[in-house]
Parts: sequence; C-alpha cells; structure tokens
Amino acid sequence: MSEPEKLIPPHGGYRKLKSFQVAQLAYDVTVRFCDRYIEKRSRTHDQMVQAARSGVQNIAEGSQASGTSKKFELKLTNVARASLEELRLDYEDYLRQRGLAQWPPEHPALMRFKARRCATLEQVRAWVEEERHRASPKKDGRTRTDTDKHGRKKAGKPSVEVREGPCESIPGSAQLVANAALSLLNLACHLLDRQLAAQAAAFTEEGGFTERLYKVRSQRRRQP
Repeated sequence: MSEPEKLIPPHGGYRKLKSFQVAQLAYDVTVRFCDRYIEKRSRTHDQMVQAARSGVQNIAEGSQASGTSKKFELKLTNVARASLEELRLDYEDYLRQRGLAQWPPEHPALMRFKARRCATLEQVRAWVEEERHRASPKKDGRTRTDTDKHGRKKAGKPSVEVREGPCESIPGSAQLVANAALSLLNLACHLLDRQLAAQAAAFTEEGGFTERLYKVRSQRRRQP
C-alpha cells in the first residue's frame, strides 16, 4: 500500500542549493568590494549591497515558501535572478567607467579562480593576493614566468626571466575582485536559470497547493 501523499511536502533546504552558496559568496565579496572601492555615501554603494542581499534572501525565502506555494517560489526565485542581473551590470559599469578590462571566461586569471572553487571570502582574498604577486615585477623590472601568452605552462622549459610592460598593465585589486565577482554572478545566474526552468516544469506537472490539497482530501475520503 502506497504511503499517503503529504499536504505540505519537504521544503526549505536552501543552504544546500549551489545557487544559494554562490550567491552568498557574491554577497560577501560585494560588501567587501563596496566598502573598499565605492564611496559609502553614494547610492551605488547601497544599491550594489542591496542587490546582492536580495539575491541571497529571495532564494532562501522562495525555497522556504515552496511547501505551500510553488507560484510564490517561482516569483521569488525570479526576483533573486533579477537582483543578481542588476548587480552584474553594476560591476560591468564599474570596470567600463574606469577603463578597466572585463575579462572573458577563458582569461588565465579567471581560469585559475574557477579552478580554486572558492567557498569563502578569505579564499577569494587569497586568490587576489596570489594574482597580484604573480603579476608584480621584481626589483630589476622583470617577472618570472613559465607560461605562454595564453597562461598555459610551457612544456619542457624552465622558468625564465622576461621583461614585462609598464607597471600600469598589472591588474589592481579592484579589477581582480570585480572580475571574480562577475565570474561568481555568471555562475549564479546560470544556476538560477536552470532552477527556474525546473520549478516551472514542476508547477506545470504537479500544480500548486490547491491541487495538492484536493489530492490529499480525495485520498482521505477513499480510506475506510
């Protein structure tokens, strides 16, 4: 005999969602970024922090609300997605307005960042320090490298000293953090797009709370 369907199914568990984890890290990075590089009294500072917070909070609230309202879950997940898109544009604007490069996904530094799979703000900071150290010139104006122009390790060649360009070409911490944040936001938005598609399919297939209530009542009436 099959177990009777529950009126309120298992819900919540948002802390285990990859989208929540990545959005939360992007929030932590954004708070740190804005405190260091954005004027605290500006609207941009507040808007970026609030957009990051909205992404995290709405994922959590939507997950918690899913027990009684799939429609509300969809709505809140979409709000989270929209908030992170707004934040992504703010980071892009920051780089563009200051003449700083926005790196493509295959940029060597970003490839190293993604390979780290950072889960905490401290791990992101460690990556920034490593990239700054990697790019900084030595006292004689040379930097050590054993990679090609694409950031790939040169097979069979020892490290050699090469003359780099002017110091202005070395990425600053703000540029590194902004590009790392964009990488996190790209991933979070991708995960939320998949999450929204899955939620929409479940809602179409199973219906909402009213349909579940009818099923549970029907099962109860059929019981002796």
